[in-house]
Amino acid sequence: MIHHVQVCCPAGAEARQRAFYVGVLGWAELPKPPMLAARGGCWFRVPGRGGPDGELHVSVEASFRPATKAHPAFVVDVDAMAEAVAAAGHSVHWADPAEIPGRRRFHTFDPVGNRLEFLAD
Repeated sequence: MIHHVQVCCPAGAEARQRAFYVGVLGWAELPKPPMLAARGGCWFRVPGRGGPDGELHVSVEASFRPATKAHPAFVVDVDAMAEAVAAAGHSVHWADPAEIPGRRRFHTFDPVGNRLEFLAD
């Protein structure tokens, strides 16, 4: 079990990240401990599918570069998530089903350009 994964964002991008992770994906924001909250960023609860919830931590990085290849992957209701992502105007790139037979999945990018994968369980 992974407790959390971390992606980064530039300073001042937290509102855009919240709008995406809470408003589009439907994940709840978690309070950061006070000492860490002073550094900026935001944390989100990733709903577990048949197991415990996880977390996504978004941290501010001074020399930010989006992760366009490395990415976290989340098990979700893939059709509902693709619909929500597309309805919010974000790209949905379905993976070739021959790559991983029997596993439907797509990639998208958060508002600062980090790659994310969503896959069916």
